[in-house]
Amino acid sequence: MPRFSIIVPTHGVAGRLALALDSVLGQSFGDFELITVCDAPDSPAAEVVAGYAARDSRVVPVHSPPSDGLSAARNTGIGAAAGTYLLFLDGDDVLVPGALGTLDGGLREEPDVLYFAHERVHWWDVETSTPPLPRTPEGVFAPDRAPRLTGVLLPAWSAAYRRDFLRERHLSFPQGHFTDLGWGGLVNLAAERMAVLRSVLVRHLLRRQGSRLNEPGEHQFHLLDQIGLVLGRAAGQGLSEERSRALFGDLFTAVLKSAAHPRRLPLSRRRAFFRRAGRLYRLHRPAGFRPPPGRVGVQHRLLAAGAYSAFRALRGASRRLPRVWGKAPRPRLLRTRTRYAAQLRRPIDENLAVYCAYWGRGYACNPAAIHAKARELAPHIRGVFLVEADAVDGLPAGVDHAVIGSARSWEVLARAKYLINNANFADGVVKRPGSVHLQTQHGTPLKKMGVDQSTYPVVAAATGSFTKLLTRVDRWDYNLSSNRHSTEMWERAFPGTYEALEYGYPRNDVYCTATAEDVARVRGELGVPEGRTALLYAPTHRDYSTGFESRLDLEAFCEEIGDSFVVLLRAHYFYDEGGRAGSGRIIDVTRHRSSEDVCLAADALITDYSSIMFDYANLDRPIVVYADDWEVYQETRGVYFDLLKAPPGPVARTPGELTRVFRDGSYADDSSRALRAGFRERFCSFDDGQAAERVVRRVLLGQPPEAIPPVIPLAERLPAPAASTLVRS
Repeated sequence: MPRFSIIVPTHGVAGRLALALDSVLGQSFGDFELITVCDAPDSPAAEVVAGYAARDSRVVPVHSPPSDGLSAARNTGIGAAAGTYLLFLDGDDVLVPGALGTLDGGLREEPDVLYFAHERVHWWDVETSTPPLPRTPEGVFAPDRAPRLTGVLLPAWSAAYRRDFLRERHLSFPQGHFTDLGWGGLVNLAAERMAVLRSVLVRHLLRRQGSRLNEPGEHQFHLLDQIGLVLGRAAGQGLSEERSRALFGDLFTAVLKSAAHPRRLPLSRRRAFFRRAGRLYRLHRPAGFRPPPGRVGVQHRLLAAGAYSAFRALRGASRRLPRVWGKAPRPRLLRTRTRYAAQLRRPIDENLAVYCAYWGRGYACNPAAIHAKARELAPHIRGVFLVEADAVDGLPAGVDHAVIGSARSWEVLARAKYLINNANFADGVVKRPGSVHLQTQHGTPLKKMGVDQSTYPVVAAATGSFTKLLTRVDRWDYNLSSNRHSTEMWERAFPGTYEALEYGYPRNDVYCTATAEDVARVRGELGVPEGRTALLYAPTHRDYSTGFESRLDLEAFCEEIGDSFVVLLRAHYFYDEGGRAGSGRIIDVTRHRSSEDVCLAADALITDYSSIMFDYANLDRPIVVYADDWEVYQETRGVYFDLLKAPPGPVARTPGELTRVFRDGSYADDSSRALRAGFRERFCSFDDGQAAERVVRRVLLGQPPEAIPPVIPLAERLPAPAASTLVRS
């Protein structure tokens, strides 16, 4: 029995078929059979295959009539296969060198399905135009830790399938178009063990003639057939809430892509497609499903309501005017967009700056610090902060604001000279000549960012279009960096023509300027009991999971480490709250506006892979890394360096180890200080308390370099009053 059966449908690809077959037969790992599915024994592709079969016994020709389509060809190949694992390869695609050996290494745990990454190569590029990426020999075994990984947005040729699993579950490709989507959904429903391999194993050719699936016609309704099949099967399987919502969301991502595309459906059939899709949506929507924010969320709501006329108006406005992102009031959406286009024809306001942080979550991070310093050094520049409606009440007094999606928000976006954000403004924001865009970022990159995410299937499927990402990057004039590592990684992740400002993070200035009185005030506001040692627990987001997971039983942890400690729980900003306080030893500070205040209040930090560690290190207080799932995180999210080899303090892999470092005091011993010193030297080199001033003088005031305060080397800085606070024992 061969290790792999590689199934290659050959219809219409005789001219490039040899490249595909050579890429398989040239693999250094030779334990496979190559099943070529030809239209007929006398077809052009069959003649090519016959020559290969005469030279190599591993080539096994079979036949399937072209009228039966791609699904039948693949099912024919499945029926002829004898390998332990099955792979599917289009006849004009290629396996990268070493792909099968890498794949074999990733299948040691024998999962039902192993997803891997792929590259898409434009038709005008030669095969070698994209260099092979570094290969990772280990797969990430994730049977129940990747509920968001549905597979429906990944093509069938981006995975390996255990043959016995397919046979036992009687799985086959459903008939009709969009068969990959139906197949991916059915496989996801049946699979109990899934794994992810980061390595790129397939190069997929984007054909000059495009895909049949993008052409208009009645076959577009097959998409709804596939979705109905998958959701109907899912209804009786008792899926977890996470998997059910993820599957539903991915399926309707595909639906909305077709429904919103002006050329995919004949004009006379668009309303019928929309209505049928809406019925499926209402029938199968899982309890608690929340549409994504912004324009796509509006499309979800219109589909659920069956409001085709409003959906058509939204789609039409998107073609005629710049795309608008945000939660604009539905009845005024078209009017708001029209006003934005009109405002773009007015002169730029040279004394207007627009700020936004975390997609409008509030007055926070680097944009808030720059805004505050600008009020001091450049009072003639009027600042307007963009926030979501539910964040208005949390704004400090005197901060001018506009609600995202409102007419005023689009007016200031159109007129502002300066646009400052720690994420990205909406796709529809136009980069006007003479305007200045500053990207402040909101962390030091440990995890892969930007285009570097493209080879990680779990992340890339949720990221969306990398072309659109780079279009947003092209608007940047300046990109802020907190250390040299960040400068290098941003250049990789966000390639563009912007100027890197190695000025440090303005939000971190407070760590150098806060006093002991400031620390005491914040601790009082948060409710930290007098005389207790406050441990900040700040886990990061997992792309392979949904909802907040503390990953640590905090109640049990508090019991083990003793009454002298309290825990400040701060979940990732994706979540509204981290959990409920239990014994009084756990204080949930997730919704506190300022992460800087929370850090000031904490005597030590416990985190996993959150970028908060790089900021907190400026305080020179103990940091403990709790890395219980490092291997899974490393392979599914991707990282720029091995944190466990260069940590800011002790590393704990289990709850017991974490408890021990606090019980024996090693979290704050000499060894811990030595690790932190090396970490600070590498990642705190630019944060000296003057970052905001440097940004304001350079970007908003346009001052020459000699007028901008230089970065003070770390070795020459005096310890800040707040940073010198002793850890309580």
